[in-house]
Amino acid sequence: MTGDILANMHAPADVKGLDGGELEALCAQIRATLIEFGKRHGGHIGSNLGLIEACVALHRVFESPFDKIVFDVSHQSYVHKMLTGRAQAFREAALFGTVTGFTNPSESGHDMFVLGHTGTSVSLACGLAKERDMLRAAAETPQTGNVIAVIGDGALSSGIAFEGLNNAAAQGGNLIIVFNDNEMSIADNQGGMYATLAEMRASHGRSDVNLFRGFGLDYRYLEDGNDVHALVRLFEEVKDIDHPIVLHIHTTKGLGLDAEDAAHGIEEGRCEANHWQAPIADEHKPLGARKYYGRIAMASLERRFDAEPGLVVISPATPGSNGITQEFRARAGAHYVDTGITEEHAVAFASGLAKGGGRPVVATSATFFQRAFDQLQQELALNGTPVTLLSFGGGISDADNTHSGAFDVTMFGNIPGLRCLAPTSRQMFLDMLAWATSADNTAPTLIRVPGNAILDAERAGVLDPQMTAEPQRTDADAPWSGYRIDHDGSGVAVIGLGNAYACAKAIVERLAAPVDKGTPAIDATLINPLQFSTLDEATLASLAPKHRVVVTLEDAQLEGGWGEKITAYYANEMPDAGMHVLNFGADKEFTDRTPLAELNSRYHMTPDAITDAIRALLR
Repeated sequence: MTGDILANMHAPADVKGLDGGELEALCAQIRATLIEFGKRHGGHIGSNLGLIEACVALHRVFESPFDKIVFDVSHQSYVHKMLTGRAQAFREAALFGTVTGFTNPSESGHDMFVLGHTGTSVSLACGLAKERDMLRAAAETPQTGNVIAVIGDGALSSGIAFEGLNNAAAQGGNLIIVFNDNEMSIADNQGGMYATLAEMRASHGRSDVNLFRGFGLDYRYLEDGNDVHALVRLFEEVKDIDHPIVLHIHTTKGLGLDAEDAAHGIEEGRCEANHWQAPIADEHKPLGARKYYGRIAMASLERRFDAEPGLVVISPATPGSNGITQEFRARAGAHYVDTGITEEHAVAFASGLAKGGGRPVVATSATFFQRAFDQLQQELALNGTPVTLLSFGGGISDADNTHSGAFDVTMFGNIPGLRCLAPTSRQMFLDMLAWATSADNTAPTLIRVPGNAILDAERAGVLDPQMTAEPQRTDADAPWSGYRIDHDGSGVAVIGLGNAYACAKAIVERLAAPVDKGTPAIDATLINPLQFSTLDEATLASLAPKHRVVVTLEDAQLEGGWGEKITAYYANEMPDAGMHVLNFGADKEFTDRTPLAELNSRYHMTPDAITDAIRALLR
């Protein structure tokens, strides 16, 4: 086979038909494709560049999907996708985005699970292997042969990865764990085990100190994990093995990127910037909300470090995504801790720090805080420790189905004792952060970092970035407990939570404009609730004499969320008020890279749609 080898890779069987030289040529074509794809579309390029040869070798040796390959996090699965019939999605610009950046069974039978969070591959593989062995023991024919878990790129630091390794050793039977050791996490590796891994690499796997043998697992080491032929030989040697084994392969993250790409923010080899590569077209775009608000938050905290030794920023990996720059980390020194991909530990660690008198700030994505729900409820809220949580990326978005932030309000807002703040301006965000990390605050506090809806409105002059929130008359024992009435009208009250506040303001403005003689103007009340952990019952009750309709907006899951609590309040506490409540928010569903405009239309979360619904109700 000559020429465009990748174009002829429609299934793993096509990889098996190549000769040795063609395997190398295929790897080179894939590498060139990934680099070009990263420049034009963006994605998790660094980890995939380091895993090209391993993916080619896996499909050369094993018989997917009979042999089950489970990719941890699965942002490392681009090459696997190319070799299982989806190469054109990485080669043709018109097809970019037609496949997700993670494994997904709806795309291919070669993808075992929908995966986007970390550390779970070994546990999932244990389950697949257990069912296979149970069927064999019952003299039935299993639909699974070898089971292969591919873990690495920081995923090993996750607690569930160790739980899986512990179980794998006890379970026994065929289970092949490929540990992709590229010496990195999303940023640098963090944690004591990485010194052990370095010693294992330095000894070519012969060190007496061996992380995996300590679990009772068989073990082999391959120094050049980017040698496709060595990988093929290694996989052939362990194919159909009768016990669990770890194959420790040493790879180079970002292999193939060169100096000339540096102009586009891409750097050679192992580099944090290579973990996620934004397309070149985005080079000159202004910062998005996560990095914009994250950077100003870090700057405000940094100014206090010298005077406050207990003020510590904790990031369970993903620092760059949230505006925690390398420069900030270097200046912060001991005031910054990257715990690796360990959300559970990060929250419990922060609670311990706060119990000792410190003022920790845990910063990560809403979707990743989900992984630490038990620690949020138990170690944090139940113990009442004054930890500040900065939750990034909350709200309705066009993210893939494993990274949606639309479930955060229902999660955080229903934890007893956790104060949940929803600022709607730059200054309000900084004010809330300053208070939450001060001695005045004695309880755990979640701040939902403003999203692009707020930032865009600030940049457009629709919202004032210097807008502050003074204590309200209904505040009880803490600021921002009471809702803020930004315009006092009558008939209709529109309450917009957090990122939905800009939409609420636009609705009130539309209602104020008469449509025709039969549709008069409505001087609606505009309310900014500022928080979603408690109801401001005093403000809600005060609306009854002058209002017939209350409208709630939240860019989060509606069912079980904040708006429905207001509906329940009027139904249960003020049944005679005759208040009609309209709730707007997201459906309870997973969405996968659905355009934000389409989601807002689906959920009727647009100013025009909500204005029309209000006017229709009042006719």
